[in-house]
Amino acid sequence: MEETQRQKKIGGILQQDLAEVLQKAATDGGLRGVIISVSKVTVTTDLSIAKAYLSIFPNTNAKELLEGIRSNTPLIRHELSQRTKHQLRRMPNLEFFIDDSLEYIDQIEKSLKGEDDPIKDNDLLDRRKKS
Repeated sequence: MEETQRQKKIGGILQQDLAEVLQKAATDGGLRGVIISVSKVTVTTDLSIAKAYLSIFPNTNAKELLEGIRSNTPLIRHELSQRTKHQLRRMPNLEFFIDDSLEYIDQIEKSLKGEDDPIKDNDLLDRRKKS
């Protein structure tokens, strides 16, 4: 189903403010060298749930950071509601997911360049077998 203009507008507002809030929280929390970007925010048709897709670099501790973000969702939601109080009546509930599309693209590029050669590295064959 196609997103309405209202959903797109709210998603854009939340994406921009959420990126600022998360990056500020990361630097205040002592996480140097970690980049948190919000790649997309989708809002349901009734504007009650907003799904935020996050790209976290470096990717090594992305799972722990996502769990920390999920545990602090009420605080993040409050901060967002303070920033958007003149644009939104109600703040949607926030759900966070990891956006791994950049990793996927990187794997495809490596395969196309021949860096992942299953003939030279037999471990790759086991991962590619269908179960």
